[in-house]
Amino acid sequence: MLPIKEDLHTEFKTSFNEDVIVSLVAFANAKGGKAYVGVNDKGEVVGVELEPESVQKWINEIKQKTEPSIIPDIDVAEMDGKQVVVLTVQEYPVKPVSVKGRYYKRQANSNHQLSAGEIADMHLQTRNSSWDYYFSQDRQLDDIDMHKVAKAMRIIAKRNPRFNIDDPLEFLRKYELVDASNRITNGCYLMFCRGESVFTTVQMGLFASETLIKDDDMSNSDIIGQVEEVMQFLRKHINKGIIITDRQTQNIQRWEYPLDALREIVLNMIVHRNYRSTSESVIKVFQDHILFYNPGKLPDNITVEQLMQNEYVSTPYNKQIAAIFKEMGEIERYGTGIKRVREMFADYGLPAPEWKLMPGGVGVCVYSATFISKDAKKEPKSENAVENAVENAVENAVEKLTGNQRQILSLMRDNPSVSKAELSVALGIHISNIDRNIQKLRNNGYINRIGPAKGGHWQVLKG
Repeated sequence: MLPIKEDLHTEFKTSFNEDVIVSLVAFANAKGGKAYVGVNDKGEVVGVELEPESVQKWINEIKQKTEPSIIPDIDVAEMDGKQVVVLTVQEYPVKPVSVKGRYYKRQANSNHQLSAGEIADMHLQTRNSSWDYYFSQDRQLDDIDMHKVAKAMRIIAKRNPRFNIDDPLEFLRKYELVDASNRITNGCYLMFCRGESVFTTVQMGLFASETLIKDDDMSNSDIIGQVEEVMQFLRKHINKGIIITDRQTQNIQRWEYPLDALREIVLNMIVHRNYRSTSESVIKVFQDHILFYNPGKLPDNITVEQLMQNEYVSTPYNKQIAAIFKEMGEIERYGTGIKRVREMFADYGLPAPEWKLMPGGVGVCVYSATFISKDAKKEPKSENAVENAVENAVENAVEKLTGNQRQILSLMRDNPSVSKAELSVALGIHISNIDRNIQKLRNNGYINRIGPAKGGHWQVLKG
């Protein structure tokens, strides 16, 4: 049967020519597809005249003009009393495939010619690798700050009792960050570089309006240390209110946005950034929203809608960097960060963040309490609008404690030194669920942690 229209897997051509080969190459570099020769752009069958050797000549031409050579499956079908030739190619296992030295990929219903960067990315993805794994041609081991490496090792060792590496150089070699000739990978340089780097620039600004900047700063440090630098700027420029309600004896200090969610967004921005792009990451803090922009496109198989619905399989843009951040506990699991961010904003009583495609990259916009309702967007915002909205959110949260959260509060009240592992055993739930419930209790002012993870204790504020 003839498809209704051209799409990601379908192309119509009235005759066989080089454009047909371009479409076959584009299909091979994407998810495969069919080219129907003898059908016009409107999907109308016009037919094609075939000579005895026509099909074999087409196959030979396709083989000669493509690299690596592709050989489509060919069927001659009769539609509406006319001949139509259907050329089918599967997704090619080793990408990219070219036609006369040019590379294309199928996007929607058209063929997109790949840039040099896209060609490199496609090749790396085929090899299950990424740019950060490649060894830098310009930098050596001397460009790395071993104190930064040792700090990362200490963080990993606290999380993983089986981690027993003491020597920073041994660590770098085990994780394939340095080779036998002391060449370092691109990822190694970004994570542990000495001093500052022009490749990691994050521009940060506090805006009174779209054009009026009240304060600005820039981070050029190694990307591990950069996370905290960016968070310091955000904490400096977002509000922190004291909320007093008649249901508690102590005041609640509450940030305008959930800090853990902002940190997750910052981590996502830094770990998945396209560091080969000449564009810089940008953060704009406004009175009632924050915009995060990051250079780098979404993977072709993931849409913004799929991100929002958590219906995708994560493919880290920088696999080596993501692996180290995961070892350090900065990211938990691939593909769960956006879901956690949305849940944290929902628990905070704030609108869900919006992810959107922007020129050359991806943007994330988060909204403060003044955006809780559409009316709040339209009406003038009073000085106490944020505080009042946050107070309402806290009041609503008081009534929404789950059974697990009530048990956690009870156990902490009875034993302030109780550990997360002990809570996990007592409640019979995974420790990751304990972490999530504790975070919700902290965000809503029920508990506070006094002292370090080891040797400290819990303070139950209410409930």
